[in-house]
Amino acid sequence: MSITIKDAAGIAGMREACRLASEVLDYITPHIRPGITTAEIDRLGAECMAAQGTVSATIGYQPPGYPPYPGHLCTSVNHVVCHGIPNDKPLKKGDIVNVDVTVITKDGWYGDNSRMFLIGDCSIAAKRLCALTFEAMWLGIQQVKPGARLGDVGHAIQKFAEGHGLSVVREFCGHGIGQKFHEEPQVLHYGRPGTLDELVPGMIFTIEPMLNLGRREIKELGNDGWTIITKDRSLSAQWEHTVLVTETGYEVMTLSAGSPPLPSFVTAATT
Repeated sequence: MSITIKDAAGIAGMREACRLASEVLDYITPHIRPGITTAEIDRLGAECMAAQGTVSATIGYQPPGYPPYPGHLCTSVNHVVCHGIPNDKPLKKGDIVNVDVTVITKDGWYGDNSRMFLIGDCSIAAKRLCALTFEAMWLGIQQVKPGARLGDVGHAIQKFAEGHGLSVVREFCGHGIGQKFHEEPQVLHYGRPGTLDELVPGMIFTIEPMLNLGRREIKELGNDGWTIITKDRSLSAQWEHTVLVTETGYEVMTLSAGSPPLPSFVTAATT
């Protein structure tokens, strides 16, 4: 399968989809505090999508070999790496949770992003993990420019993460996105510089590293067909943005008024 290069109309459609996806996270952010359930977070996300005129890409999503996904978004708590299914268990002080939102606009474009949330006062280790994962994502984003390679993105993330004693999940990666949820290329969060696909203007893909406090090995939790956890039950964190390769660098498409501030080493979200 080849990589789809977006034209001006496609880029405009993706800008709208990605902004709306980020605004869903803005909408739910004030509500994420001790005592809320991930089911309520899911309900709030669905409420916001309905008001926008978007729909969830995840509810009913069923790749080959998987059961239909039951949530409007994914909520991955503590040692859950990804694909955590919303439920009725209240979040408590000290928890960390990733909320992953993908919307589809009325014109069929997909916007995909996720953020980490600290529930009340968290441990130093949890705060450090979330902060370093955010920085790792942005270090990967900063590699994006025409002529660079996807291996440059993965290498920057891996070198930074492992240099801080964190491990990189290998089984899940970023992906191309457009009028399909998952397109080529696969965007690994580890690798060697100068390898894999060359970046060209008009490519759009997600960068979404999953970093663990402990070992990188993962496993499926129970038999719901979706929830992935760290094998050693160590904390895991993930951040995600959708990125466009521009003529001169990159544009982070999943930014909105409520997006977290850029790390100090990033001067702008567009280069």
